[in-house]
Amino acid sequence: MTTVLRGRRSAVLLALGAALVVATVLLAATGANPLQAYEALVVGAFGADGFPGTLAYLLPVLGMATALAIPLRAGMVNLGGEGQLVLGAITAVVVGLYSPLPPALTVLLALASGVLAGASYAALAAWCETSLGVPLLVSSLLLSYPAMSLASYLVRFPLADPGSSLPQSRRLPEGVALPEIGLGEVTVGLFAVLAAVGVFLAIDARTPTGYEVRMTGAGPRFASYAGIDRPALTLRLLAASGGLAGLVGAIMVLGFPYRFIDGALITPQYTWIGLMAALLAGASPVGTALAAFFFAALTNGGFDLERVTQTPRELTAMLQAMIIVFLAAATGLLRRRGGQR
Repeated sequence: MTTVLRGRRSAVLLALGAALVVATVLLAATGANPLQAYEALVVGAFGADGFPGTLAYLLPVLGMATALAIPLRAGMVNLGGEGQLVLGAITAVVVGLYSPLPPALTVLLALASGVLAGASYAALAAWCETSLGVPLLVSSLLLSYPAMSLASYLVRFPLADPGSSLPQSRRLPEGVALPEIGLGEVTVGLFAVLAAVGVFLAIDARTPTGYEVRMTGAGPRFASYAGIDRPALTLRLLAASGGLAGLVGAIMVLGFPYRFIDGALITPQYTWIGLMAALLAGASPVGTALAAFFFAALTNGGFDLERVTQTPRELTAMLQAMIIVFLAAATGLLRRRGGQR
């Protein structure tokens, strides 16, 4: 196990180093000063003005990274994160707009409803694989489109804000919102996401379920021989994954601007950046959290990089992709050196 962990760390360091070299070459090719660019990137991510933005971006990225790492730990890829995220968000908005309860209870009900919506929808994808034979990659991905289309319809017609030409819902009632923690627009929802990471870590390291998940990820056939019920495990993991994705969606709409805006949760690509973080860390709980923080800082710092050096911010997206590509290549080299096929 120690050898595997060392190999993984070496692969990550090699991937980061190779991506940094390529990024330096690209910056120099555009006429920018690489040192100035990296300074702008760090200040934009961690400076007094930039750090609140990094935390705001970290909330959805960390939440989605953890959500996707849960089934990935067992070798199952949930590609339906966007649909589960959006469904949780629009469900929370519906509850927030129509709940007759006091604001505080409405917020709790909206969060719980977002979790339930995301969990149920992800469980449907799991059922398609276990009962209908539709591969999870296909079922989870394709089910995202009906969820996103439903949300788009709702905010354009039944829930539309009559005073706006934008495709957005009405604003949530006064008081139906998560409190901010004093760092820009970051809400207490960040603590809920951090708690989810802690629960994932505890279950992964300390419970029989965590052992079953890791065993399934390491060798599915051996796990089935050992008596692990893979269909039941798939259903539980996908429900947990979708529930956390739905929670993230609910948290996002219960913060500024306190409404659902069509495309606002999809355009920043929280889900795909989260998936990259989970892949980079091999779906380990702590590694996924660190990778999510790295990608959130890289993305937010890219705004300052663009402003200071006039370098397109898309360079940060290229850097993220290169890290994953180099990681895959490095991991393959390490496996071959270890005599694995």
